[in-house]
Amino acid sequence: MRKARRQDRPELSDEELTALDAHWRAANYLSVGQIYLMTNPLLKRPLEPAHIKPRLLGHWGTSPGLNLVHTHLNRVVRRRGLSALCVWGPGHGGPAVLANSWLEGSYSETYPDVSRDEAGMERLFRQFSFPGGVPSHVAPETPGSIHEGGELGYALAHAYGAALDNPELLVTCVIGDGEAETGPLAASWHSNKFLDPVHDGAVLPVLHLNGYKIANPAVLARLPEAELDELLRGYGHEPLHVTGDDPAAVHRSMAAAMDTALDGIARIQREARTGGTTVRPRWPLIVLRTPKGWTGPAEVDGLPVEGTWRAHQVPLAGVRDNPAHLAQLEEWLRSYRPEELFDEHGRPRSEVLACVPEGRRRLGATPHANGGLLLRELPVAPLERFAVPVDKPGVTLHEPTRVLGDLLESVMAATADRRDFRLVGPDETASNRLQAVYDASGKAWQARTLTTDEHLDRHGRVMEILSEHTCQGWLEGYLLTGRHGLFSCYEAFVHIVDSMVNQHIKWLKTSRSLPWRAPVASLNYLLTSHVWRQDHNGFSHQDPGFVDHVLNKSTEVVRVYLPPDANTLLSVADHALRSRDHVNVIVAGKQPCFDWLSLDEARLHCARGAGAWEWAGTERPGQEPDVVLACAGDVPTQEVLAAADLLRRHLPDLAVRVVNVVDLARLMPHEEHLHGMTDSEHDALFTTDKPVIFAYHGYPWLIHRLAYRRTGHAHLHVRGYKEMGTTTTPFDMVVRNDLDRYRLVMDVIDRTPGLGVRAVGVRQAMADARTRHHAWIREHGTDMPEIADWAWSG
Repeated sequence: MRKARRQDRPELSDEELTALDAHWRAANYLSVGQIYLMTNPLLKRPLEPAHIKPRLLGHWGTSPGLNLVHTHLNRVVRRRGLSALCVWGPGHGGPAVLANSWLEGSYSETYPDVSRDEAGMERLFRQFSFPGGVPSHVAPETPGSIHEGGELGYALAHAYGAALDNPELLVTCVIGDGEAETGPLAASWHSNKFLDPVHDGAVLPVLHLNGYKIANPAVLARLPEAELDELLRGYGHEPLHVTGDDPAAVHRSMAAAMDTALDGIARIQREARTGGTTVRPRWPLIVLRTPKGWTGPAEVDGLPVEGTWRAHQVPLAGVRDNPAHLAQLEEWLRSYRPEELFDEHGRPRSEVLACVPEGRRRLGATPHANGGLLLRELPVAPLERFAVPVDKPGVTLHEPTRVLGDLLESVMAATADRRDFRLVGPDETASNRLQAVYDASGKAWQARTLTTDEHLDRHGRVMEILSEHTCQGWLEGYLLTGRHGLFSCYEAFVHIVDSMVNQHIKWLKTSRSLPWRAPVASLNYLLTSHVWRQDHNGFSHQDPGFVDHVLNKSTEVVRVYLPPDANTLLSVADHALRSRDHVNVIVAGKQPCFDWLSLDEARLHCARGAGAWEWAGTERPGQEPDVVLACAGDVPTQEVLAAADLLRRHLPDLAVRVVNVVDLARLMPHEEHLHGMTDSEHDALFTTDKPVIFAYHGYPWLIHRLAYRRTGHAHLHVRGYKEMGTTTTPFDMVVRNDLDRYRLVMDVIDRTPGLGVRAVGVRQAMADARTRHHAWIREHGTDMPEIADWAWSG
């Protein structure tokens, strides 16, 4: 075990110790007050039941430890002139972070009605976990926060994301021992293999082991210290231990550990930045062991509380009805000696604030926690540089994501000096055809390299780790601190971050309602290697349901795009990369795909979000179509156009309208989504009474759900993925799921009034083609020539 104090650094003076303890006691007092009190914040009168909240909510157990970390961060930030950010991982530690931001003044600057005096203290107390107030966890409403504390697992990844390309920033990350048991957190420890000490800031993890979760012991807290050290050293850290329950001793030990850690970080960065050191460093880490509910009631009703799981939430639950509990609460509050901490007007005394930094160095005032203040426009080059020429639709083919890769390479090159764009993904950049970015930046990597390795770069801004959780956490932390990025992932496996994207959407939804939160760059997903071209990998790699999941969320935040070709992908990506405060999901294929639209046509089509492709249909001028063939997604678009081609050939008198949807939200009512069509727009495009055969990329019932209130919904028939997956040929995937061109023609015949009798021969020919297909692939292992060699002939 490393000593927590360098021998040449003097210990805390008694004066410093007294000031640190005063600040810590004040934060503890304010934390307890938020959980319990509605009024009488300074205890100027004996405590009465009427002063207590009717519903006691909040989490006391973790708060004293968080207050200790905040107090000591104040000290080192002030003394060393640091730029710092803290990510507070322990779930519902809101009372502590709110208390400290109120003490330092950043809370009152953000919310002037919560002034730094007695009236403001009363408002601070009353609003906590109260209707119309603030959440019990660290949330967007909390100044200085980029991390939603309500769900555990993501704190460390967020911290590393914040540190990337922020060379002067110290990001402290408090990790609760409950959070340390989660899979995402366990993978996040490997982030130090990607942290560049030259261009990135530093992350100082503080593993806070108070022994318990809600009702059970914490795994890491029960490990012998030597075994825990082996684990942390194996992760690449040098642990420093701070252990105890005597405040004076813990303050001295914590100050020494902080100084030792920051001296070590400064040395690592100095050697890398001036000496060119390339050996991966062992970064410091603090293991903080203090009792759960420290300084709270030792016992309640004869049962131990402090240092046990009973301190987790509200140690004294019956305060309004139990005089003994009320008296114990008053004794607890007065144990902090509030009269020494606050003057008669409720303002913190100067001794309490002696360790607090000034201005933007305060943890609650750092602009890095309000990243939109630091955000710069992304330099996206004109799309004409990357667009593919399209003289006629459906003649040439390109791999859409490879074309997008050229655009991303130019963005990466244009941000080489400013370093505010990152591409993240789980080991799939080249697989997803985005490898052009390597011409501008290699893959971030600080671990050992071999001569056979390619594109590894200690200073790279492409990040790959086979943990979707870590990729998402890095990017969220990067975006929320004022930068840009894109997450590329196989479509089926982005589900791993379902819960993470939930939290980010909620963060953005709340942030948009806070006038002091500046808009940040959107979280952009590129989902490729999608369901229809995972025929070689099989059923396990076939799942298009992430779109369904996202579209259940806040409509002001989420956007879903399904560009049908390379130029529409460029247009959509350009829009998404420039957007703010959204979660953009782009689903696009990486396999060769027909080019349907020129760049100008693509821009207009994407601006509309949905529109009729007149060149593909056969409807007569001035007349309604007999049937609408609609599509969303690259493979469904090809199948719809192939079906339109067959109908043109076999049923030339049939008036067919072809509609393509790029922006899926266009199908929603305008009252429910900003991008949604009005009823008149929808009726004009899809008609009110004609059959609509809709070929959709994902699960068909989503389209029904989006369109169920439309006039013509009874005439809507949707084909899509219905869990008929296997290892097979590309075309067999669509046949198995009844999305193929022959089935679509059969649907037109079956659902267009009067057509069934007249087109019985055509329908039979389509059914026969499906039969021939099944026999062909089993004999040849490939698709029929009429499929493999098909091109648009309209």
